[in-house]
Amino acid sequence: MRLRRCGPDAVLVEVESLGEVAAARAALASAGLPGLVELVPAARTVLVSFQPGSVGLRQVQEVLDGADLSSPPAVASTEVVLPVVYEGLDLELVAETAGLSVEETVALHSSAIYTVAFCGFAPGFAYLTGLPEPLCQPRLETPRTRVPVGSVGVAGEFTGIYPRASPGGWRLVARLADDAAALFDATSSPAALLSPGDQVRFEVVS
Repeated sequence: MRLRRCGPDAVLVEVESLGEVAAARAALASAGLPGLVELVPAARTVLVSFQPGSVGLRQVQEVLDGADLSSPPAVASTEVVLPVVYEGLDLELVAETAGLSVEETVALHSSAIYTVAFCGFAPGFAYLTGLPEPLCQPRLETPRTRVPVGSVGVAGEFTGIYPRASPGGWRLVARLADDAAALFDATSSPAALLSPGDQVRFEVVS
């Protein structure tokens, strides 16, 4: 573990795995640090920001030294069920790569329970862990210049949903159903539907 200062009122915690990210975030969130403004997890880091001049910044190291980062604690989470239609442009490619039929691929992807590890890339884009091993596949060799909003894709150990149309190289397996809730709405509070720690399930609709 390494701590790096980020300006006068923040510190970046660097760890070795997603599990350690979750454990560090949970330990800091429950520590009652004075002046804590935000915890921002990523694949191998947690950004910890404070109100200007807060003494909480000096307590981060002590909290983490006393935490067991090898065992993320169980925390209360929100379950979000997202209705999806499995008609992604790369569904057959993902099935072939996994050595499965399309039907088996759909069943495998939709039966898993996912956890939001962190958010990034675009507002509302959540990186979901829990992807079954056969579906852990590389990104496309040539990214698309435009991925439709609501597309569900896989890349590496993650699955995710594009909250808006954008370039992207994930292998697309499905799309959100037309009546699915928006992943990001700047007029709502919170603006993002998914937050780190949330549990996500995909419900197959036709």
